[in-house]
Amino acid sequence: MRKLWQQLAADVSAPFLAALVLSAAYLGFVAWDQSHWWRVKDDYSFGWLVPAFVVFVVYDRWPRITAAAKACAADGSPRAAGWHKWILRMLVGGMLVCGVGMFLLGSLYRAGSGSSHPGTLAIALGAAGILLPLLFLNAPVAQSPARGSVISDGRVQLVQWFLFPALVWLVSAPMVSVLEQQISLFLLHKVVTVVAFVFDVLGLPIEQQGNVLALPKGNVGVEDACSGIRSLTACLFAGSFLAAVFLEKLWKKITLVVAAMGLAFVTNLLRGLFLTGWAYHNGPHSIEGTVHDVAGYSVLGLTVVGLLCLLPLLNLKFSAEAPRDPTPSGSSQT
Repeated sequence: MRKLWQQLAADVSAPFLAALVLSAAYLGFVAWDQSHWWRVKDDYSFGWLVPAFVVFVVYDRWPRITAAAKACAADGSPRAAGWHKWILRMLVGGMLVCGVGMFLLGSLYRAGSGSSHPGTLAIALGAAGILLPLLFLNAPVAQSPARGSVISDGRVQLVQWFLFPALVWLVSAPMVSVLEQQISLFLLHKVVTVVAFVFDVLGLPIEQQGNVLALPKGNVGVEDACSGIRSLTACLFAGSFLAAVFLEKLWKKITLVVAAMGLAFVTNLLRGLFLTGWAYHNGPHSIEGTVHDVAGYSVLGLTVVGLLCLLPLLNLKFSAEAPRDPTPSGSSQT
């Protein structure tokens, strides 16, 4: 253990390494708090993968983290100057104060009333608000820094590698009940409306009665679980992980995450159409059990496949440079 600590201390400064250890302790508490929901709510069962994926991302990025730490400590490393410095100080200070407040609020809420959606969300927000400023304030110090902006600041360049480990817990934390219900009802209404419209276009007799579809062989009730909220959160996590591991630029990461949400919605519509069609021909009871579960898991599988297909497109590099002639000047080819 001592040799491991010495090796890590050789890669990064001791204060930054201590900040990493303290951050890991905060995230350990977050994982313990959220594990209750991962166990009791099927919608968030993917959360068991979050700690392992966070460790993998940090391990995968460690060479780039150490390189950024060394660049941050090197002479000439950019530091925010002038009004950029004051903006950065206010951002870091405000995030730290809000993070501590949210973490304490969530912890007190949990201590008083046990596991709750607001308490868990507050703890996740607070941990993220503490972790990022903590790493920023303990970043290596440059003896002769250069003037820079907020974005070019060497400490910001170092901390940005920890955005996924700090923020992914917001995806695995249950949303506040009111917000989750509103999103679920919105998605549910869209699914039922689109399914009814498609069957109407195909000339198949079907009637929409709220969240119930009246079919010739019986009625099919579209429950909240079929709204797509479960697949939306799981696919959002999958898209965030793939973006963190395989993409470099921020706009590409955002594009993939947005695509994950779009694909989750589309594949859930296809699931609704498939189940309704199956019930239309075989009766409502035919979609219970295996058919329903397989169709549900297929949503996540199809979304992940779609995201994997998008990765090569987002990683394409275009160059307008003309190809260079490999022949040295002054020589001729025969």
